[in-house]
Amino acid sequence: MLGKTLLPAVMRLPGDGFLAFIEIEGLTHIYHAGQDNEEKALDGIDLTVEEGEFVAVIGANGSGKSTLAKHLNAILLPTAGVVRVNGIDTRDGSRLWDIRQTVGMVFQNPDNQIIAAVVEDDVAFGPENLGVDPPEIRRRVEEALAAVRMTEFRQFEPHLLSGGQKQRVAIAGALAMRTRCLVMDEPTAMLDPAGRQEVLATVKRLHDESGITVVYITHYMEEAAAADRVIAMENGRVALMGPPRSVFPQVETLKRLGLDVPLAADVACRLRQKGVRLPEDIMTEEDLVKALCPSS
Repeated sequence: MLGKTLLPAVMRLPGDGFLAFIEIEGLTHIYHAGQDNEEKALDGIDLTVEEGEFVAVIGANGSGKSTLAKHLNAILLPTAGVVRVNGIDTRDGSRLWDIRQTVGMVFQNPDNQIIAAVVEDDVAFGPENLGVDPPEIRRRVEEALAAVRMTEFRQFEPHLLSGGQKQRVAIAGALAMRTRCLVMDEPTAMLDPAGRQEVLATVKRLHDESGITVVYITHYMEEAAAADRVIAMENGRVALMGPPRSVFPQVETLKRLGLDVPLAADVACRLRQKGVRLPEDIMTEEDLVKALCPSS
């Protein structure tokens, strides 16, 4: 299994003093604090993410979801409150590399993340900077490329790859760092539908097969529906949270937040308003057909 090689076990002893893999308590972030143009992007957020969980974060532009993502590997530090990753306070500068090895980031534009002229060299870049021995680097690169199914492209120049393939290389680079958590900040926003499907399938498979923790920022509801839990944000706060089947049927709330809703959930909501008795957790077209035609 990939989990035995890509995800080394973490020792958690009684009395460690933390409950979840990622703990966020009272997190507030203010850009340009104390200046005339200060902006409160996060406002007292309390959240936890369990190890091995797949969490999707959705929200309209300006809701704070990307700012939240950048707190999870200490790209940003709290204005107030605390973020702990595997028990490490992100404000502890002496543990910065521990945090960034634990949590890997993948951003929107794959072209901004790839720096080497050959795919396998790009994947090796992180471990090399950590001073990992060459034989171990080679092993990590092989495992990471295999995990994202890019082994056959190891000698390719990145500019010859599709957008989805480039994002898979970026994910491999994070895995080669022995990342236990992938934080993905709208990783498919610049991709076509085929590329989006390719990246989501890769992330879902890594989660299912390797148990990697995933925090997936997206504005595509079909991507969020693949998660274990969905967090909807508004004005720097958590507005809605729960499993996809409890979140997406809340059509009116999602629309108020400026978000799209799955078509089946929207149709089901309209039918209920017309007096049709339907289950409350309809999310997919298959759910709707089954509810309307139970004998089919």
